[in-house]
Amino acid sequence: MTAEEALCYIHSAYRKGAAPGLSRITALLDALGNPQHSLKTIHIAGTNGKGSTAAMTAAVLKAAGYRTGLYTSPYLYRFSERMQIDGQQISGDDLGAVTALVRPFADALEDPPTEFELVTAIALTYFARKKCDIAVLEAGMGGLNDATNAIDVPEAAVITNIGLDHTEFLGDTLEKIAANKAGIFKPGGRAVVYPGEPSVEDVYRQVCREKGVELHIADFSRLTLRSRSLEGQVFDWGDWKGLPLPLLGEHQFHNAAVVLTLAEVLRQRGWNLTQNAVRQGLSQVRWPGRFDILARDPLFILDGGHNPQCIDALAKNIPEYLAGKRVIALTGVLADKDYVRMFTPIVPYISEFVCITPPSPRKLEGAELARMLTQAGAKARSCGTIPQGVALARELAGPEGAVLAFGSLYSIGAIREALEA
Repeated sequence: MTAEEALCYIHSAYRKGAAPGLSRITALLDALGNPQHSLKTIHIAGTNGKGSTAAMTAAVLKAAGYRTGLYTSPYLYRFSERMQIDGQQISGDDLGAVTALVRPFADALEDPPTEFELVTAIALTYFARKKCDIAVLEAGMGGLNDATNAIDVPEAAVITNIGLDHTEFLGDTLEKIAANKAGIFKPGGRAVVYPGEPSVEDVYRQVCREKGVELHIADFSRLTLRSRSLEGQVFDWGDWKGLPLPLLGEHQFHNAAVVLTLAEVLRQRGWNLTQNAVRQGLSQVRWPGRFDILARDPLFILDGGHNPQCIDALAKNIPEYLAGKRVIALTGVLADKDYVRMFTPIVPYISEFVCITPPSPRKLEGAELARMLTQAGAKARSCGTIPQGVALARELAGPEGAVLAFGSLYSIGAIREALEA
């Protein structure tokens, strides 16, 4: 099977959409000989920051000399981003070979897997066949019923910052969402969590008590920022001084604290994570599409922020990194997002919005978004295509200004292609 045939099969064979539950993935993995049993894992759930946290974790483990798998979703530019070993994306040959191995077992199931379940099974099989020392797995949605939760007890289960997203599946309060995410805590395991509201932390404590899980809450008071610029940030973590982090933003600074707490837990578990390895891993981490500088003339920053919590973090970055600049927003959203709430905190920082239509069936038309923003008191206009939007945003920014592209992960690939054309 070629890579193209594999992708065609993955994307078209299963059209269930989201269908939470572990029965299908469990049946598929059992048919495959349960590859997950041969893997040590780090399991990461959360609403925001889980991808960045997973990337940092994998970079630290790789720097320590461990053969490290990384499974994330969604991808920004190409499918192969979703499965990596030691920073190298899965090759077309390997994707074809592993998909060909998994396909007959998936096709034989009476209740066929969803696309995400199929991809999860492919990733676990790939990591097992490549004999990874450890695999860092990012949950897709929620935790309790997410396909990634079919693994054995992980070395640690991590929950990043949470917010109200996917409420139709996960619950309509932070406490309900926290309980669902905490479904990745397994009896006798260890949990590392991003601090939250007292009621959210109470949920984590209760689940950990019930399951006999050792709980570690990242302590942000141990963080001291030493410097921050568009080139990265440097910070202290207690006695660990001058740690470099190329990822930008206060939220990444806090995500790093979760990773450092995790590193301490793993060291207690016998993993050889020296301070030099942690420092090297953090310095080398790359995570595209998160306040990511794509061009300098004018400054063009791409961010995958697509829910209210992400945009809150993005708004805080503007006065920190773009003070004094004319900032043009290039943005488009999905119609099922809380886009009125999303844009409220960022409107005061934007000189003008250029609205585009994401390439998704769930799209909100750019013209409709422009109307909403205009009614909210912002200056906004729409463009018919994404390349037109990129060109207009750059023109409006001028050589001394900045373009900030955000709003939908579905637009990122087209924005980058237009910028590089």
